[in-house]
Amino acid sequence: MKKIFFLFIFINSVSFSQNKLDKLFNKFNKNKVPYISVDTLVITKAILLDARETKEYNVSHLKNAICVGYDYFDIQKTIEKLPKDKSTKIVVYCSLGIRSEIVAHKLIKEGYTNVYNLYGGILEWKNNNFQVVDTLGNETEKVHTFNKDWSKWLKKGKTVY
Repeated sequence: MKKIFFLFIFINSVSFSQNKLDKLFNKFNKNKVPYISVDTLVITKAILLDARETKEYNVSHLKNAICVGYDYFDIQKTIEKLPKDKSTKIVVYCSLGIRSEIVAHKLIKEGYTNVYNLYGGILEWKNNNFQVVDTLGNETEKVHTFNKDWSKWLKKGKTVY
């Protein structure tokens, strides 16, 4: 009975957290890019684009991700880094999934047909115990959370902002 109670609490806390994140996305995102969950991404082959700034990327990023930034995002420079096949699966992420939606939508407008926004971004990735690496490729617990307010979304790892 005790195990069932804890399972119920866990499922409700995950659902509550997701509902709060959904409210944040409804406020900031336009839903022009489909989401991909961290659980799906971990078993999917895709090009990873990090839509955070270089200082955030340097703290940690998903392994093999390409830093494309946000403030100075350049669609032409990004396209040069991508395969010619515009149906290649591309997943764009940022801290939570707000900046990445904007970058991902720019790729869609350029004709890319298989582009996704990582739901919950690098924070959700780390919260699910998936690995992030530093600039040397070494696993790290540090995650740049963009700012102090966004830090509340990181439940696992060490906050940097």
